[in-house]
Amino acid sequence: MTLTLYQVDAFAEQVFTGNPAAIVPLAAWLPDAVMQSIAEENNLAETAFFVPQHDGFHLRWFTPAAEVDLCGHATLASAFVLYDLLGYTAPQIRFHTRSGVLVVEKQGSDLQMTFPATMPQPCTAPAELAAALGATPARVLSAFDYVAVFDTEEEIRQLQPDFNAMQKLGLRGVIATAPGREADFVSRFFAPNLRINEDPVTGSAHCELAPYWAAQLGQTRLTAQQLSPRGGSLICEVRGDRVLLIGKAILYMTAEITIPG
Repeated sequence: MTLTLYQVDAFAEQVFTGNPAAIVPLAAWLPDAVMQSIAEENNLAETAFFVPQHDGFHLRWFTPAAEVDLCGHATLASAFVLYDLLGYTAPQIRFHTRSGVLVVEKQGSDLQMTFPATMPQPCTAPAELAAALGATPARVLSAFDYVAVFDTEEEIRQLQPDFNAMQKLGLRGVIATAPGREADFVSRFFAPNLRINEDPVTGSAHCELAPYWAAQLGQTRLTAQQLSPRGGSLICEVRGDRVLLIGKAILYMTAEITIPG
């Protein structure tokens, strides 16, 4: 069986920036083990697969290690493939996922995603968290990740995490964040349990970050930068229990993959 695979840089305006995702359109689902093997072979943070259904598409995301409940950048990349490469023309794309229905709209060269908002709550920091980050945050919260809040962007840039120690913390991963110099806030995201030591740009992390910073800064529309080596930018807008994530994507590669079948 031959399938088309698109590699797309999400939250990026030029290749070699943002977060790369592999997108594989399907007519019908492959066995889960085969999709997991494709994701492991790709060795990217996420490989996404989608199948058409009556009112949109069913979308699933796989890291090299496991299927995950939510992924922002691979959703953005999937919408880019549909709109820019496969000729999809409807005003909205409805993706049915393990996190509910996610809606994506094309707005000029931007893509706007609507995701569920998750407000992180104050928590008692695990004793190992500061050692794993190599620095002590000003405060720690948690949702589906630990959110370590620092006072300055410089502290975020200078972090040198111990990923082996971080694997013992539980939850999905660790977000380090602070007010930004040029953006409203900055962040880095670490998820060694998913075999992603540092993710380049993490849409789903901003479902936690945007509500937090909206409350801290008293504004609902925010600019964000993720300070990974590749780097990436997005706009977040909090609307009640939803977060709008707005960004761009660009095609890096189109390929054919051959799998048993």
